[in-house]
Parts: sequence; structure tokens; C-alpha cells
Amino acid sequence: MSKDGVLYIVATPIGNLDDLSVRALNTLKSVDLIAAEDTRHSKRLMNHFGIDTKLIAYHDHSSEQKSAQLIERLAAGEKIALISDAGTPLINDPGYRIVSEARELGLTVVPVPGPSAPITALSASGLPTDSFAFVGFVPAKSHARKQFFERHGAAAHTLVCFESPHRVLASIEEAVEVLGGERKAVLARELTKTFETFLGGTLGDIHAALMADGNQCRGEMVLMISPAEKEQCVLEIDEPTEQMLMALCDELPPKKAASLVSQFSGVPKKLLYQRAVELKS
Repeated sequence: MSKDGVLYIVATPIGNLDDLSVRALNTLKSVDLIAAEDTRHSKRLMNHFGIDTKLIAYHDHSSEQKSAQLIERLAAGEKIALISDAGTPLINDPGYRIVSEARELGLTVVPVPGPSAPITALSASGLPTDSFAFVGFVPAKSHARKQFFERHGAAAHTLVCFESPHRVLASIEEAVEVLGGERKAVLARELTKTFETFLGGTLGDIHAALMADGNQCRGEMVLMISPAEKEQCVLEIDEPTEQMLMALCDELPPKKAASLVSQFSGVPKKLLYQRAVELKS
């Protein structure tokens, strides 16, 4: 097996094409192949910059055979760039499987950094940035959303998540219901694009803005919610505690499992019970 192959993880613009870095441009032009989340979408970027490197599709639904083929090409010494539709690959985007397999085989994986919607939004939000958690998309179902805000909204760090246009109003309403309308928050939409907007203040303010102008419910969105006040914070469930809870949930009802784990970990029973119910379901 050749070790000369390189897998480049290349960040691409999230809106404004001028945000493509010189290094990313040179990489995309010089590699043997570009594995793109959606080749039709990425073709616009390629055409804009005159990149004629061959494109193939690689996404979450790609077969194991497709991953194996890319790994074989890397092992044979080819250089491949992995890109998503927008932003940094693997950040709530496809790519984990091939990166993991490449590293396990001792192949070289090189990040080519650049735009990332969560970081872009957070940097201009005015919310605390010293400690934050990016948790992907808010759940689609109402009950799961409420549990989501109960769990993450009690943390001592800024919450950063994605939301879709057709669910954002319902999500904000349920965030207000669970966390209160006075909780500081920012909704960033259409980042780096013509209609880039930051709706800030409180969850109540964001709800009012969405109700007053339906156009504010359009586009790609990043929702950020400030940390809980110190007296509202609860301990988070760390990995060893969750593993203990999972093991006990296999043998005991959620309430009993939560009670036992709470005695050993000090994590509140209510938080553990909520997590135990999630694990059971």
C-alpha cells in the first residue's frame, strides 16, 4: 500500500463565493478527484473558479463500496479533496466514514480550514464564546424539541444549533415555553448572503420578529441561546455516567436506573430520568 495518497478536508463558502481561501482553491485545482456531497450543487463553485477537476458524489447515503473505492484510490497514491455543499465537511455533514477509515489505514488526512456556519454565527452573535456546544439540528417533533431545550438549555455554555425555515417558529415558541421569553438568544440567517440577518435580544424578541415578518422565517439558520444563569444550571451527563445509565437501563426501569446513577454521580435524578427515557425509546 502506498502512503503517498492524501485526503484533503476542504472548507467551501457558506454563501459568498469570495470566502473560498487561496489554499482551498489551489487544493481543489491540484487534486486528482473531488468527492462532493452534491455534484450538481458544487458544479456552480467549480465553474465560478474555473476548476475542472473531476467530481464524484459522496454523501451520507453512499454505499460502503463507494467508500472502499475512494480508500483504494488514496492507498494507490491519489490525492482526493472532500467537500460538502457548504462550509466545513463533517460539521453536521457527510464524511465521517471515509476520514475514519483513512486514518485507521495510516493514510494522510489534511484539513484545509475555512467557513463554518456555527462559528461564523457565534463570532458575531454577542453571546458568550468561551464555552459553547454545537448540537446539530433541533429535533423535528414537538415533544423531542421540548426535551432538547430542557436538556441543553440548562447547561452553563452557549447552545448553538441549526434550524430549518418551516420549523423555526415552532422551535422558538417551544424554547420560550421551556426556557422563558427573557432568555438571551440570537437567530442568524442567510449568513454571508445578500439578506444576512441577525435577530437578537431575547427568545421573546425573536418570536415577535418572526411573527411580524414572515420573510424572517426563510433561509438557512443558526439558533444560539445564552448559557443558563448559575442558579439554573445542572450538571451535565458525562460519558462514564451515561454508560452506567445505559447499562442499568437494560435491566431496570428508567426511574430506578436514574435514582441509582444519581447516588453515584451526583447528577440530578430528573436529568438522568429524562436521559433514561430517551435511551429506552
